[in-house]
Amino acid sequence: MKKAILERAREVFDVEIEGLVAVRDNLGESFEQLVHRCMDVINAGGKLVFTGVGKSGYIGKKIAATLSSVGSPSVFMHPVEARHGDLGIIQKHDLLIALSYSGETEELLVVLTPAKRLGVELVSITSSTGSTLGKMSDLVVEMPVPREACPFNLAPTTTTTALLALGDALAMVLLDEQGFTKSDYGRLHPGGAIGRMVTMRASDIMRDAEHSAIVDPGTKVRDALFRMSHARCGSAIIVDGEGKLVGIFTDGDFRRWAEKDLSVLEREMREVMTPGPVSIRQDALAVEVLKVLEKRHIDDIVVVDDSGHVCGFIDVQDLPGLKLM
Repeated sequence: MKKAILERAREVFDVEIEGLVAVRDNLGESFEQLVHRCMDVINAGGKLVFTGVGKSGYIGKKIAATLSSVGSPSVFMHPVEARHGDLGIIQKHDLLIALSYSGETEELLVVLTPAKRLGVELVSITSSTGSTLGKMSDLVVEMPVPREACPFNLAPTTTTTALLALGDALAMVLLDEQGFTKSDYGRLHPGGAIGRMVTMRASDIMRDAEHSAIVDPGTKVRDALFRMSHARCGSAIIVDGEGKLVGIFTDGDFRRWAEKDLSVLEREMREVMTPGPVSIRQDALAVEVLKVLEKRHIDDIVVVDDSGHVCGFIDVQDLPGLKLM
């Protein structure tokens, strides 16, 4: 009798989790050596060259892409194409990392000897040091997996999941070893919203003082509203005689005051403003600005310098145009 759909699906998760735990628990000195060799190569100006066939090849492409995106230069070299000229990808300071769970994949093995003649070290990630691939390698990172999720124990399932996780572990450890930062990440992702959020600063996305409604505490509400309308913003920023932030007055504040006091237009800012409003430094990253806006549930935030002088103003309505939301 066939198993229920969800029961079988959950069983696959259980088998693959079991495999991940086994690989995690098996991590040891060989993985540490791999990290050190990768760092030596990167510091020498080289790159990590991954190679593999079939499902291992697909995972190798993903690992190389992840590593490159977090500061560890990496490429994927297809073994078949390598036999027809792509061996030129490999340079003397590179590290060749071969992926094959069985360690007996013929299309992979035949290209490794000519690759090693180029003077690079060979690291393999495979199931056993006793495999043909393991015996050819300068370093073997064993990845024992109890079983595949496939009922015939044939289709690469648990093994590819474990290999992907091992690649992610390598990428994150190398990220830490290199001191890779959010700003570094942004520099490598200049075309996307993520890149903009971790490279642009508050000073890059704010309206400057000339395009903000900045008034002093003695300004009447009617005059402040005129300034807000002229600047097309929803808040007036109140500063003292030195230009330091002392308060804010929003269009929401005006509506609430008007409901209880029709003469609010003649009141001064010092009477109606919210003192000590939320502000952010001009060198704060855009991602930090978004976090503050979301956490405080506010639509506007004042930008100040190190001394508390107002530099500008960020209106949440401006952010979609900057492709930050």
